[in-house]
Amino acid sequence: MIETMESSARSQHISSRFDEDLESVRARLLRMGGLVEEQLRRSLAALADADRALAGDVVRHDGEVNRMEVEIDGECLRILATRAPAAVDLRLIVAIIKAITDLERIGDEARKIAHIALRLAALEHPVDRYRELRHLGRLVERMVHEALDAFARLDVEAALQVPQDDLQVDEEYESIQRQCMTFMMEDPRQVRRMLDVTWAARALERVGDHAKNIAEYVVYMVHGQDIRHTRLEEIEARLRSRSGGERP
Repeated sequence: MIETMESSARSQHISSRFDEDLESVRARLLRMGGLVEEQLRRSLAALADADRALAGDVVRHDGEVNRMEVEIDGECLRILATRAPAAVDLRLIVAIIKAITDLERIGDEARKIAHIALRLAALEHPVDRYRELRHLGRLVERMVHEALDAFARLDVEAALQVPQDDLQVDEEYESIQRQCMTFMMEDPRQVRRMLDVTWAARALERVGDHAKNIAEYVVYMVHGQDIRHTRLEEIEARLRSRSGGERP
């Protein structure tokens, strides 16, 4: 009887420590996400305001994002090796490992935008302060925030809104590309500036792709389904079927 009680207490203790480990890496991912959101916001502000100091600050802080990715990845690998999680807990760890990779790449894109801001700050600042890029940037910032919020709350319905938003981001990106091509043909003196604008827009489009990836991991965690490279209509139909006809 005493051995049974001691065994039960040990099991509860191990289970409690495991839950704490999972919550710790999940919280660290969200902190990393907050830093990446701030890096993206500051890089766009540096671009719009021709703020060289702010752009330089974004570049310097990129190393902190990289450090957080390495630390969280190491902790996840430790949990996999020592706890042998199964089912939903295993999916959570796998999703976190994948999500931090996407967050690190969003940080890389923010750094690229900051470097572009440094180059463009040396040129005459346009009156519209790169209005098209600022609009695209707001869309992408919203996507990243929504993806992280859905990840934190395991909200599948909110997660499925992110791929919808990505369609609008793709349209805005293509529009900026066409505008830049037109400007370069009309005024060859604008080639250097328009190339940088195109590269900044491309960086934002990639951020949108990474945000969409993070949102897709939410569906994987909750339902165990890999929905990458799947049309949104098919995803929703599959999940409705799984939930007995109701939207998840």
